[in-house]
Amino acid sequence: MTALNELTIAGALAGLDKGDFTSVELTEAHIRAMELTRPLNAFITETPEKALTQAAASDARRRAGRAGLLDGIPIAVKDLFCTEGVPTTAGSHILDGFKPPYESTVTANLWRAGAAMLGKTNLDEFAMGSSNLTSYHGPVENPWHRKGDNRKLVPGGSSGGSAAAVAARAAMGATGTDTGGSIRQPASFCGLVGLKPTYGRCSRWGIVAFASSLDQAGPMTRIVEDAALMLTAMAGHDPKDSTSADLPVPDYRAGLDAGVRGLKIGVPKEYRVPGLPAEIDRLWREGVAWLVEAGAEAREISLPHTKYALPTYYIIAPAEASSNLARYDGVRFGLRVPGQSLDELYERTRAAGFGAEVKRRILIGTYVLSAGYYDAYYKKAQSLRTLIARDFARAFEEVDVVLTPSTPSAAFAAGEASDDPVSMYLNDVFTVTVNLAGLPGLSVPAGLSADGLPLGLQLIGRAFDEATILRAGRAIERAAAFTARPDGMAWF
Repeated sequence: MTALNELTIAGALAGLDKGDFTSVELTEAHIRAMELTRPLNAFITETPEKALTQAAASDARRRAGRAGLLDGIPIAVKDLFCTEGVPTTAGSHILDGFKPPYESTVTANLWRAGAAMLGKTNLDEFAMGSSNLTSYHGPVENPWHRKGDNRKLVPGGSSGGSAAAVAARAAMGATGTDTGGSIRQPASFCGLVGLKPTYGRCSRWGIVAFASSLDQAGPMTRIVEDAALMLTAMAGHDPKDSTSADLPVPDYRAGLDAGVRGLKIGVPKEYRVPGLPAEIDRLWREGVAWLVEAGAEAREISLPHTKYALPTYYIIAPAEASSNLARYDGVRFGLRVPGQSLDELYERTRAAGFGAEVKRRILIGTYVLSAGYYDAYYKKAQSLRTLIARDFARAFEEVDVVLTPSTPSAAFAAGEASDDPVSMYLNDVFTVTVNLAGLPGLSVPAGLSADGLPLGLQLIGRAFDEATILRAGRAIERAAAFTARPDGMAWF
């Protein structure tokens, strides 16, 4: 029989329904895998007792004929989601000792659907990064390696711990958050499916905020069907979140096999950026061919304001971060470094509690919001954001889905791109437009680089039309037949 921690969510649900194994047995297998993969540093906090308690309750529900959508499935939770009574650090020293007295809406939805929590995964501090090198709790290692090269590679960020845990078979799926690509980029680097839903599809209540108008929760899984299952459980209107959309949540799994015949696929010419590696361009063209062979029609489209997306994002996101992070002052929760005055307490706590990247973004955000620069930077960035969203609206008058690469490269080693902040920011070149426009985006593993590392293709859809990008993602998944697994998994 296939090892229990090798099963997909869909496969595990079928096995649980048939009685091939119990949720407790499934969870125990993943707890063992979580222990064996500790060298990856994917988890900040492990919660095996909680997971086993939830699994036992799931088995009881299944015996009583009351199993939920994800009953018995052990998952990991990015340590940006507040979990009642379980430490939530956001990867930062400044939240040391913080145990939320409440549960985030997304995780509450998952527990209601029957999932079990294995633990809280590592992330770039306050979700600020593209490599998972900025966490106070240390870097996460990608379970993948280049052929013939044992150097440690980054898993991508900020949801790198979630990506590494799922890729290493230490969790069946995981939650992530995506502000500028933080689900899709690590999914691409680790050979996973990563779904960033439409802004407002999943509640932000109880998620530690980075940039409130850009943040969105989503699932990270090994196959498209699993992402559809997780999103169905995670999504829904939440009156506690004023940005939550009051719309029905489809059964995303039900429409996966509808195919792409008749769909129009947009290929944006502006995404062929200078210096795009030949192997990524080649995979992109192959992805277009796969969809055409499956019955879709490809059209070149124009998204003319794409070239302004990165600078626009790196003005708006830090501006919102500088406002959101003002609450961390050593007074109400988390780290406190005493001072001779209230101002000194603030200064010492924030100096000790925040890492270099967080401080950098707070300074950028404070600068662009200052009286002398608000009109020149922040206001202009908001105008450009409107134009970027308008580009997509016009494109979706002609096409149903947009296809692009997920990232401009495969996973890189620590130090190869992380010494230059601007180079790091360029990792988001294909993903930030989706957040600025509030649209859904899906990264699907589609091939391997010359070094044997996973590469992803990204599908972008109309607002609240996750069903169509999941259908198209399923078509790419079938055509790509991506079955590669990390070679750095000698522990199994």
